[in-house]
Amino acid sequence: DGQRREILLNATARRNAAGEITGVLGVGQDITELNVQRRNAERIADDLSRLIETANAPIFGVDKQSRVTVWNKKVAELSGFSFESVIDKPLVQNFITEEYRDHVAFVLLRALGGETVPNFEIALFGRDGERCEVLMNAMPRCGPDGSVIGVI
Repeated sequence: DGQRREILLNATARRNAAGEITGVLGVGQDITELNVQRRNAERIADDLSRLIETANAPIFGVDKQSRVTVWNKKVAELSGFSFESVIDKPLVQNFITEEYRDHVAFVLLRALGGETVPNFEIALFGRDGERCEVLMNAMPRCGPDGSVIGVI
């Protein structure tokens, strides 16, 4: 068809009974479509990452131990805490006001169990000590094998 193809080539030495190299055995696999799919998946992942980072709504995520893994620009603006200052810190203990901690911990537990939890209220601590009340959704974040790896 005249189109360029991407081939993955594996080659190994071919040997005779004495162990001397007598040639090469090569196996080629057309990976053109696989690479197209990989590039499309990378573009989609990049688009989603930029959407989360630049959204005009606070978006944060936690891992299975409820440590911060995602903290977008809007939540950083509202709280006064940069991503670098919150990464890997426990969300509930460090950034949720005391009266909401049990509720938020329970919501995170539900989401870690695979449930999407819409429209719950939280109050974040701000760097300046002020509280910021936010209406949130929590949904499971899944890894490549489909298992829950956190909440966003």
